[in-house]
Amino acid sequence: MSDPLTDPAATPDEIAFEGALRPTSLAEFVGQPKVRGQLEVLLQAARMQERTPDHILLAGPPGLGKTTLATIIGAETGRPIRYSSGPAIQHAGDLAAVLSALVPGEVLFVDEIHRMARSAEEMLYLAMEDFRIDIMVGKGAGAASIPLELAPFTLVGATTRSGMLPAPLRDRFGFTAHLEFYDPADLERVLARSSRLMDLTIEPAALAELAGRSRGTPRIANRLLRRVRDWLLVHEGSSDLEGVRAALELYDVDEAGLDRIDRAVLHAIAHRFTGGPVGLSTLAAAVGEEADTIESVVEPFLVREGLIGRTPRGRIATPTGMRHAGAQTQDATLDGV
Repeated sequence: MSDPLTDPAATPDEIAFEGALRPTSLAEFVGQPKVRGQLEVLLQAARMQERTPDHILLAGPPGLGKTTLATIIGAETGRPIRYSSGPAIQHAGDLAAVLSALVPGEVLFVDEIHRMARSAEEMLYLAMEDFRIDIMVGKGAGAASIPLELAPFTLVGATTRSGMLPAPLRDRFGFTAHLEFYDPADLERVLARSSRLMDLTIEPAALAELAGRSRGTPRIANRLLRRVRDWLLVHEGSSDLEGVRAALELYDVDEAGLDRIDRAVLHAIAHRFTGGPVGLSTLAAAVGEEADTIESVVEPFLVREGLIGRTPRGRIATPTGMRHAGAQTQDATLDGV
């Protein structure tokens, strides 16, 4: 299992915690300046023309604020928002029930929209373009298609894998926002706001340390902040740089933001396989983790930080990764890049 502290997927307990910290307007939203500016123009233009905003697709890695932005879109339009998810819509009838219950101008948020059933996707095409769906009544030769008019609505879809969306569905969104990982300065602002809401005073240097270990992800930053708060409460420690470092050391998050499984993967490539290349299944067996966990959770961060690389022959440790793992850099490490 991956470390829940640095896994960007939210748990039910964390969802409730993060909900209390989420901004409620674009003015309060920290980071993503380009996306924020684009959404401001889109929503203001819709208000000026007294129409529902175009359908919006929010794409990016988990933990960057897609659900928060969807909630803000609902608040900015002054309309109610209905939440659903791709895995929950496994039949066309499921989608028809949701769409037929929408009120004029309502915002429908579908998380992980790429996991929606294909039959529901095809129904969504007509609903997004013409605000209409066709309901099939009966079976066989006596079957008939009955058109059902829908109230105008705005669909906000969120996906961590935009490439898995069918092109006809992706093209029907009027605007696609690509969310990027946060830089440390923006994460410091996120942490400063969260600490104020939690009534927690932390020195600026300590906030910078937390931001640097948060993997560019606000969800992880808030999660680490919560663990630091717990450590300070239990140990009656000081909320300075040393106190934060002691808390993060206890929770096994190093200076680069790597957790136990990150270091295990990097150490295995660097030491057990002398820098690689090594296949994914072999690497998974060596560290005792599922291959899917390594590929979807661990590997993207290590690749983004330049610690490992992917080659046709397998995973390798870069010179930076070899040094981080305390292994001697070898020229063979870069073979096959």
